[in-house]
Amino acid sequence: MELPPIAPHPGAAAASPAKATAEPDPDAGARKAAQAFEAAFLSEMLKYTGLNAKPESFGGGAGEEAFASLLTDQYASLLAERGGIGLAQQVFELLKHKDA
Repeated sequence: MELPPIAPHPGAAAASPAKATAEPDPDAGARKAAQAFEAAFLSEMLKYTGLNAKPESFGGGAGEEAFASLLTDQYASLLAERGGIGLAQQVFELLKHKDA
């Protein structure tokens, strides 16, 4: 018994030409580096706030302590993606002028 061919998703064909005609952003690398820098900075600052500090009682044990820094890093990345404190924009401008 032969199975019928799978039809492509209707949105898939429409998305392909748009991606082919879109020009790559020449500043994408600088933006990504600036955002990563801000995320690293925010992660270090959040560690000192006690955001993921181990509670005195009913804590999660060694597992919670081991993974708390990863959670803090994710919080920092999300903050940087959503605008952060404006540090990424300042770093991006510096990197952009450095290349010019």
